[in-house]
Amino acid sequence: MTIDASKQVYESAATGWQRGLYDDIKTTFRAPVVNWFFRTLMANQPTFLRYAWGQLKPAFETRAFARYEVEYRDTVLTVLEEDRTLPHYDPTTVGLSPAEFREARGQLATLDTVIPRLAFLFETLDRALSDEPVGESPAEDWEATAPFPEMDRESGLSVTMTPFEDVPDSLAETVASIQDVHGFDSGLPTIYRSLAQWPPLLETMWNDLESVLESTAFEAACVSSWSNAAEHASALAYTPRLSPADLRDVGMSDEEIEGVQGLAEQFRHGPVETVLPAVTLYAATLDATGPRRLG
Repeated sequence: MTIDASKQVYESAATGWQRGLYDDIKTTFRAPVVNWFFRTLMANQPTFLRYAWGQLKPAFETRAFARYEVEYRDTVLTVLEEDRTLPHYDPTTVGLSPAEFREARGQLATLDTVIPRLAFLFETLDRALSDEPVGESPAEDWEATAPFPEMDRESGLSVTMTPFEDVPDSLAETVASIQDVHGFDSGLPTIYRSLAQWPPLLETMWNDLESVLESTAFEAACVSSWSNAAEHASALAYTPRLSPADLRDVGMSDEEIEGVQGLAEQFRHGPVETVLPAVTLYAATLDATGPRRLG
C-alpha cells in the first residue's frame, strides 16, 4: 500500500479526536504548526497516527529532549560559525518593512523550534519501522526522565506559505538553484515557500547562503545534526512500540505497514537531510533561533 502524500487533513478540516490530536502535537512541539508528515498520515493512516503519537509523545517531554534540542541547534551553528562569518539581516538590508520583517522572523522562529523535533521524529520512526533498535542504550541520569523545562524562547508565529505555482517569476533562477542544491526534482519545501512570501528576503538570503549550503562545513553540520538525533533515539528512557511486529499486534496488515515504512523512509532520507539543518541557518540570520544552551 503506497501512501498518497498529496492527500492531507489540514487543521481547518480536522474535527473530533483528529482536531484534539493536532492540538496535542502543537502543544508538545511548542509551535503553532502541524507538519505535512502528520497531515499526510491523518489522511491516509489515521489509526496508525493515533497509535504512533501515543507511543512517541513521551519522548518529547523530558529534560533530556530539551538538551537534545539545544545541542542540535548549537551543533549546526557552531560548525558553520567556525568556518565563516554568517550574515545577519535587518529590515533595510533585505528590503522589507518592519512589519514584514517581524512576520518573517516570527515564522522562522516557529520553524527553528520544530526542526529538531522533526529530525528526531523522522530518525526514530524510520528506525523503529525498519525493525532497527530504538532506546537500546537508555540514559540513566536525572535528565532522562525529568520533565521538559521552561525555556527562554521567542514566541513563534503561524507559518504561511506561497503555493509553489504562485512563486513569482522573478525568483525562477533562485528556485532552480535551490532545487539543485537540495536535490529536489520539483516543488519547494516549507522553509522556501515561507520565505518566498518576501521575494527580496529569499533572494538576498540565497545569494549570501548558497555557498554556505554547498560547503564542506555545512555537510559536516548535517552529519552532526543527524548523529545527534540518532544518539538521542538510542538513549530514550521510553521506548516506543513501533516495530513491524508491534504494529501487527495492534491489527495492521503487512500492506499497511509497508505503506508507513515507505513514508517514514521518504521523510528521513533524501533532500530532508540538508533542508532541516538549513532551517537553523536561515533562522540564525534573522536572530530567530531558540536557545543554544540549557540552563
